[in-house]
Amino acid sequence: MSEATHERYAQVLDKASGDLTTAAIATMERDLDWFHDLDAEHRSWISLIAHAGIAQCAEWMRTGSAPVDVTSTVFGAAPRGLTRHVTLHQTVAMVRTTIEVIEQHALHLFGPEDVEDVRRELSSYAREVAFATADVYARAAESRGQWDARMEALVVDAVVRGEPEEVIRSRAAALGWEADGTVVVLVGAAPPGPAGGDGGVVDDVRRRARAAGLTTLTSVQLERLVVLLGGVDALHDAGGAVVDAFGPGAVVIGPGVDHIAHAHRSARAALAALRAAPGWSAAPRPVLADDLLVERSLAGDGHARRALVDGVHTRLSESDATLHTTLTTFLETGGSVEAAARRLFVHPNTVRYRLRKVREVTGLDPLDPRGAYTLRVGLTLGGLLASPSERIRPSL
Repeated sequence: MSEATHERYAQVLDKASGDLTTAAIATMERDLDWFHDLDAEHRSWISLIAHAGIAQCAEWMRTGSAPVDVTSTVFGAAPRGLTRHVTLHQTVAMVRTTIEVIEQHALHLFGPEDVEDVRRELSSYAREVAFATADVYARAAESRGQWDARMEALVVDAVVRGEPEEVIRSRAAALGWEADGTVVVLVGAAPPGPAGGDGGVVDDVRRRARAAGLTTLTSVQLERLVVLLGGVDALHDAGGAVVDAFGPGAVVIGPGVDHIAHAHRSARAALAALRAAPGWSAAPRPVLADDLLVERSLAGDGHARRALVDGVHTRLSESDATLHTTLTTFLETGGSVEAAARRLFVHPNTVRYRLRKVREVTGLDPLDPRGAYTLRVGLTLGGLLASPSERIRPSL
């Protein structure tokens, strides 16, 4: 095809661009249901895109299908925010409609001897516009993804730092957090480099959480990985769903809270437990922050001390003074039921009965080494922190 022919085709499209744009918009209004739901501003932007597309088609004809920047010339006039209101599927339909309108008018504009050549040029141009459309939406998605990643990190940081609940609530809402039910925070070491960097770690956590039906927000903070899980039914199950995404070492599950705005409470306990986790080398993975109350208390966590005193000393004091005395004696005699019975002048079965009651009241088993250790520290702290009137007097 000669340069003169290309120029003639381009001039024809230039002259007809206004009429073709009008025809394309009219066809969209008739055939595309979604077009009626757009406001006047967005319709005007689509009209501008259609006109730019037809003008660029004329330039395509003029240059003989030489490469042109379709992305900037066709879509550059519209605001970037348009991709949030017009989907990729709708944009493809818009482009297809515009090309079809040009093809329908080709016979009238160019004559029968030129129709086939024009349609071949239009086919090449349509392919170029399709690639440009995909590029526009891919860049928009990438930009939104980067914004979401930054916002996600900000939400997690706000939770870890214990910022005001309204700040956490508003940032989570901006990110689209809609999880109902219990929310928990998990902390542990981030996996080493080969896991794919921060993005790879976050994607890994998302895949695992999605498979378990959980909502997640994740952030890598230097060597530490922090994961918020929403929609949790069972803490151990939720932790087990994502634990393999963490690096080596302890992984701690904070206590459940009722809303992401209160997640800083779960994060505070989880972080304190992570710092104290080396004190329990046999801890399971993951481990509940509440199962590390002893180590947290010894590490100086005031919240853990109060929780341990309330869960052991106070409960036993309010339940039955004989339970407190029996447990103390049992622990001081090296965990021997018979030795405790002799010192208390009761039958061994009475001691066993009272120890079962201790387990019912506190949730800790005195016959289990870990339970006995926790109970002993709880009683010791209770004796240190209790007022004189609250201290238990020996009782059989």
